[in-house]
Amino acid sequence: MNTKHQDTRQHLLNTGREILAVRGFSSVGLSTLLQQAGVPKGSFYHYFKSKEQFGQALLEDYFSQYLIELNALFGQPQLNGRERLMSYWNEWQHRYCSPQGRSDCLVVKLSAEVADLSEAMRLTLKAGTDKVIGRIQGCIAAGVTDGSLPAATKPALLATSLYQLWLGASLLTKLHRDEQHMNQAMAMTRQLLMHH
Repeated sequence: MNTKHQDTRQHLLNTGREILAVRGFSSVGLSTLLQQAGVPKGSFYHYFKSKEQFGQALLEDYFSQYLIELNALFGQPQLNGRERLMSYWNEWQHRYCSPQGRSDCLVVKLSAEVADLSEAMRLTLKAGTDKVIGRIQGCIAAGVTDGSLPAATKPALLATSLYQLWLGASLLTKLHRDEQHMNQAMAMTRQLLMHH
């Protein structure tokens, strides 16, 4: 029984993520979601009290998966701190500049929209991005320790600045639909991580 419960709930979250990544939160009605998922309305309300609570659960699920990927990238024993960090930005650039030209980054897609719309979703996004920045900070600190990043580096400041840089570049890439902003973000990142 429990497996079925988890499967239906997860199926709704996965379907919702696909739709929201393309269309955003407000414009998607529950009927669209349920139709695409092939799940009756009663089942939806069995798992989620409201569309907002669904949005919150969807973001929590997104971040837990994202952090697992991030831990794998930052846990590569054969790489030093700087190389692990660069593997993350390379992956980010690849996702945004891949032939399909669309990323499924819900932070980029939903932040501005839901921050004013839903306090619960805003706080979930904030908590998730704080964790991501925390992981980046840890990776930078490891790079300082292993000597691959300059000793004078301030991990917290650099982690936040880099995340801001890449988030901004991602938004501009959505507007311009070309690779220039990702390339500039990468050039700036390399510069910031260089030994002086």
